[in-house]
Amino acid sequence: MTSVAEPELGRARKRKEDARLITGRTRWTDNITPTGTLHLAVLRSPVAHARIRSVDTDAARRMPGVAAVFTGRDLADEQGSLPCAWPVTEDMKAPAAPPLAVDEVRFAGEAVAVVAARSAAEARDALDTIDVDYDDLPVVLDMEAALQAGSPLVHEDLGTNRNATWTFDSAAAGTGGDVEDALRGAEVRVERTFRQQRLIPAFMEPRSVVVDPTGEQITMWSATQVPHILRLMLAMSLGVPEHKIRVIAPDVGGGFGGKLQVTPEEFIAFVLARKLGKPVKWTETRSEAMVSAHHGRDQVQKLSMAADRDGRITGLKVELLADMGAYLRLVTPGVPILGAFMYNAIYKIPAYHFSCTNVFTNKTPTDAYRGAGRPEATFAIERMMDELAAELGMDPMEVRRRNWIAHDEFPYDTVAGLTYDSGNYEAATDKAVELFGYDALRAEQEERRRRGDPVQLGIGISTFTEMCGLAPSRVLGSLSYGAGGWEHAAIRVLPTGKVEVVTGTSPHGQGHETAWSQIVADRLGVAFEDVEVLHGDTQVSPKGLDTYGSRSLAVGGMAVVQAADKVVEKAKKIAAHMLECSEDDVEFTAGRFGVRGTDRGTALGEVALAAFAAHDLPDGVEPNLDAEATFDPENFSFPHGTHLCATEVDTETGQVKIREYVCVDDIGAVINPLIVEGQVHGGLAQGIAQALFEEAVHDETGTLTTATLADYLVPSAADLPEFTTDRTETRATSNALGVKGVGEAGTIASTPAVVNAVVDALRPMGVSDVEMPCSPQRVWRAITGARASGATAPEAGGGLGSMNPQGGVR
Repeated sequence: MTSVAEPELGRARKRKEDARLITGRTRWTDNITPTGTLHLAVLRSPVAHARIRSVDTDAARRMPGVAAVFTGRDLADEQGSLPCAWPVTEDMKAPAAPPLAVDEVRFAGEAVAVVAARSAAEARDALDTIDVDYDDLPVVLDMEAALQAGSPLVHEDLGTNRNATWTFDSAAAGTGGDVEDALRGAEVRVERTFRQQRLIPAFMEPRSVVVDPTGEQITMWSATQVPHILRLMLAMSLGVPEHKIRVIAPDVGGGFGGKLQVTPEEFIAFVLARKLGKPVKWTETRSEAMVSAHHGRDQVQKLSMAADRDGRITGLKVELLADMGAYLRLVTPGVPILGAFMYNAIYKIPAYHFSCTNVFTNKTPTDAYRGAGRPEATFAIERMMDELAAELGMDPMEVRRRNWIAHDEFPYDTVAGLTYDSGNYEAATDKAVELFGYDALRAEQEERRRRGDPVQLGIGISTFTEMCGLAPSRVLGSLSYGAGGWEHAAIRVLPTGKVEVVTGTSPHGQGHETAWSQIVADRLGVAFEDVEVLHGDTQVSPKGLDTYGSRSLAVGGMAVVQAADKVVEKAKKIAAHMLECSEDDVEFTAGRFGVRGTDRGTALGEVALAAFAAHDLPDGVEPNLDAEATFDPENFSFPHGTHLCATEVDTETGQVKIREYVCVDDIGAVINPLIVEGQVHGGLAQGIAQALFEEAVHDETGTLTTATLADYLVPSAADLPEFTTDRTETRATSNALGVKGVGEAGTIASTPAVVNAVVDALRPMGVSDVEMPCSPQRVWRAITGARASGATAPEAGGGLGSMNPQGGVR
């Protein structure tokens, strides 16, 4: 065994897994084709709401290579209903969600029939011959309209389009004052309504599933983030014993929450494989993914903020409408609720009220998308901080400073009922301001305004925190979530001294194999190269709750740490026996056990071989050097940071260009800075994409008009600026590693920074909001609308000046 002198934690190692991923020398689900596999193709509804009068599959059954064709009615008694694991209220409306529609379709893209054929091409050809007779029904696409009396009902049997209303009130909870009192007595009151547009998780690898029923177990390979949860949901929903199901997530090409799901196609493939007695395989097309994989966001946010004239917030009221789409998927109704705990952000807010009404519409179901509720909350509160600053004529950074939780006030109990354990917002902001050149950019902005430059400079701020490590089981239980949040790991030190780590987390691009190897290498004093990480297979790793919510390191990594520590404790007993000394006299350093005060010792590898041979073990010690651990934290972790964006906005064309982007994040201790940089850059790309580029759009009939990547604008590297990134560090106190989480930080923080910059550029022209995405057309319309109305902004403080609606100096 090779010993390692240089610590691994904090070391910028290239990722172990990248060599096979970048070169394609791996197995994606679509690469897997058991002998005798039948390929599936799914017929999808072209209409958003209709009764299915009949489905004629006779011609399809006669097509070359076709083995079987099934409709929803054919499988009605055995296909089950897709699960929702988060009943957010006791009276929540949860309609049946058949994988294949039986009598009615409720969104364009819903599965209606499935063909099994010898090849994927033959299966797709057969779809064209299926004749479905639809009886069109009225559609409802707007949430406010859906709640009005007499509105068309997505699910007639429910009698309403309201799914649930969930509330939190600080006065009732005992965490703060009464928000209505604060609003009534406010010296300054700001009310705004924002729209979170619908987004599509455009993961690299399309969804794919293979099911082989021919062994003792039914084996499913799926491009999923949640193999353990998927196995459990299949067993519970379809009545198959859980131990007879094996789910494998091979290398998965991205997810962003879009693969945190139990999908109709997984159920359909599972049912058909059992029914036909043969392996089946389904891989979606990109167009299928756009209409049938769940969407994200889609909220209307109404906020009311009370403050005094010095800019200190005295109350915040949040009222949401959240679009569920046509059905509830795995955690659909809980996603907007996660944001409830983050609208107060990093600010000391004395009174708070949150309410969210979930609404059914005839659109693709929504569910988790990178950040899941937290980006929506951060966007709203950071936009409101800028609006408050404009109302008061203050610099928006100064308004934030006056409301921050100070670094010496941690741990801090928030008005939303959480306890922030650590942080230093001042340090992160000071570093970001210096890197950004804040004062110089403000001076340039003032100069451009004075001369009426048609290209105006805007400066956007986002000072944020988020709750990561989605885990504490008791907290999740209090929110009626259908599972815990613990994570499991096992470590096996092999007789040769090499190490196997089995983790319940299931990576899809995060770098777990590298980071977990670094943790174990340091903890056990072995070489990084001597650690192998096994994951994503419920037979290899039978215990786990998978990967989402920035929980892998803070929860799964801690399970690895605890398992490693158990290995050391067991090995210490064996080493003491080998060295003929008391266990209390044994020290463990850099992979070696030594007798205190002497030069006698033995390496971990030698202890592992002795444990394997078991020729002379201490009484009561079992052979082999293995251990496992389950970690369930007592609290979330709370990364934070400051993101600053400078945009140049062409007031004649509406074109927005990001000129400068600086972010300083505090994610606690860093395991691998190279992985951190990759996560931050990827998150920034997605957050900026929401601000400027992406939106899922439906026409008045409910048809998705952005159903291809030619219409749904995912930015490339050429569309994004250079990023300046840096970090400060306050360690988390909720775990021994001191880590907080980074996977969603960039996405959460960047969207309001960009939009605030766009609005800041245009505020002197009377523009106070631009609906996302801030496309050239929308920006231009905001400008012309403000000019037509003759609007002007309040005189901005801090030397920010103002222009009249015609663009001249004022």
